[in-house]
Amino acid sequence: MIAEAGLAALWFAAALAALQLAMAALGLWRGQAEPVAAVRPIAIVQGGLAAVAMAALIALFLASDMSVRLVVENSHAAKPWLYKFAGAWGNHEGSMLLWVTILGLAGGAVAILERRLPERTLIATLGAQAGIALGFYAFLLFASNPFARVSPAPANGLGLNPLLQDPGLAFHPPTLYIGYVGISVAFSFAVGALVTRDVGPAFARAMRPWVLGAWIFLTLGITAGSYWAYYELGWGGWWFWDPVENASLMPWLAATALLHSVTVLATRDGLRAWTVMLAVVAFSMSMIGTFLVRSGILTSVHAFAVDPERGAFILALLAIYIGGALALFAARIGTVRAGTTFSLVSREGGLVVNNLLLSVILGIVLIGTLYPLVAAGFGVQLSVGPPFFNKAAGPIALALVVAMAVGPLLRWRRDDAGALLDRLIWPIAAAGFTGAALVVLAPPGVLPLFGLSLAAGLAVASVLPLVGRNLRRTPLFTWGMVVAHLGIAVSLAGMACDSAYTSETLVAAAVGQPVRVGPYVVKLDGIKPVVGQNWSALEARLSASRDGETMVLRPQSRYFSDPVTTTSESAIATEWDGQLYTVLGQADGQGRWQLRLWWKPFVTLIWFGGVLIALGGALSLVGRWRRERRIAAREAYA
Repeated sequence: MIAEAGLAALWFAAALAALQLAMAALGLWRGQAEPVAAVRPIAIVQGGLAAVAMAALIALFLASDMSVRLVVENSHAAKPWLYKFAGAWGNHEGSMLLWVTILGLAGGAVAILERRLPERTLIATLGAQAGIALGFYAFLLFASNPFARVSPAPANGLGLNPLLQDPGLAFHPPTLYIGYVGISVAFSFAVGALVTRDVGPAFARAMRPWVLGAWIFLTLGITAGSYWAYYELGWGGWWFWDPVENASLMPWLAATALLHSVTVLATRDGLRAWTVMLAVVAFSMSMIGTFLVRSGILTSVHAFAVDPERGAFILALLAIYIGGALALFAARIGTVRAGTTFSLVSREGGLVVNNLLLSVILGIVLIGTLYPLVAAGFGVQLSVGPPFFNKAAGPIALALVVAMAVGPLLRWRRDDAGALLDRLIWPIAAAGFTGAALVVLAPPGVLPLFGLSLAAGLAVASVLPLVGRNLRRTPLFTWGMVVAHLGIAVSLAGMACDSAYTSETLVAAAVGQPVRVGPYVVKLDGIKPVVGQNWSALEARLSASRDGETMVLRPQSRYFSDPVTTTSESAIATEWDGQLYTVLGQADGQGRWQLRLWWKPFVTLIWFGGVLIALGGALSLVGRWRRERRIAAREAYA
């Protein structure tokens, strides 16, 4: 009965989404109070019913109900409970249900919390949100039913992909989906403002928390996904420019540009049309990402769908939503008044440059991701990999770092170029000194040299907005900007160090044979079999010595029977100056074992910087919320 209850909740949620859209349209068209008053409670109940459906699916997985096809195909009674729980969305249907559940809950949250927008704009926003949800409800109910039964029910399921049997599955997809949905809410705000011709600072202030929240969760999701792939796949890399990785990066790039643009509109009444356009672009990127991952057009550990009809359904939704939004934008952009003007040398001008560079990188990633797919449609097989992305996007990214260093040091409206140059003396000195020191002491490649030098300059520039301030009275959102930009500098330094100074050793080692990698001498002490909860493995015992100290690492080659899969489980030792990364390969038939060893100096800065970026966003979100509460309290008191 749990499956039937979940399916019923899904049908009722879809019906309420249709009703919500109809009531919003009727209320805006005829101006009647009754339909308008009904939209908020309908949105709240719709979100609750979607959550009930998701909870029912999780319950089916935890109970290992093998009468449900989705459980049979993606779980097994012997799996640990965490993988049963996270396995509910570690598949096509479940991931789409999680997507629409977060979407419904977000719409309910907007209905409950939003009180700043004019009523008509809010109703148009909730109507747009219902329209998005309705398409995905239809997709689930008619093309990807997560509650479909199977008869007769097998005793056990086929199991979850072993590469997904990791705690990262419980964290990575939900954070990314919350980010995607936050972008969809920002898109709905933009559609609502266009429909009611209300594009202005009030609309931007209402949209900004959702953009910032989406950006925070996308940052966390991408950071977590990068580290998950890094330690799970055993390839020793943290980013592979895989199309599915790009599918999460593209919305982040667009959301970053949107975040800067909406801040200008909210605080300075500028960049009105640009903000609306970026909201459309950001949502388009999240839809394209959903299409790539869920359509079956890609073969990847992330890509669950293999049915072309499902891909056609998602492609139709993508065309309807993006095409409709672009048509609305074209029809109404003439009604959007120009905002406040500003000088090129100003904070606003710096943010425009920032957004243009982000847009160029986004275009490069989009073209590099889609071009092989388009070529394949014409029978031409080709691959676009790291060499293209690094050479095409790398220099633009470094120019973006320069703009990021300069931007916060500019004044609003208008600034003096000479005064700006005076403020940049310390960042320029830091970058120059770092570059000279590296050339003399440890010469890296050209891009890593620029990366490390600019990281030093950005780190100095990021803290300069705090100089001369009373730190206790500095607003939290200023601290957030400082921490986020500092996080970019830290991540950039980690990326450059990994690119320039990584040492790799691939060897067939006999027991007792020492192997050098970086500052370590690694010795294979032996191989033994071990058994886990739902796997068996061969485990190596490696002794790694450095400066008279020895530690033990235990990489494994694991075997899973349901489904039949062999995986490499890396063993990683983290030190203050980097990581020793070890992977066990196959035996060579002569008593030796393949070992892959990496020494990666300061590679952990990549993910530490990602956490700092998200922390900066969280500080900004809390700071803006506290400021608006104080303003509201003063207005109420007055």
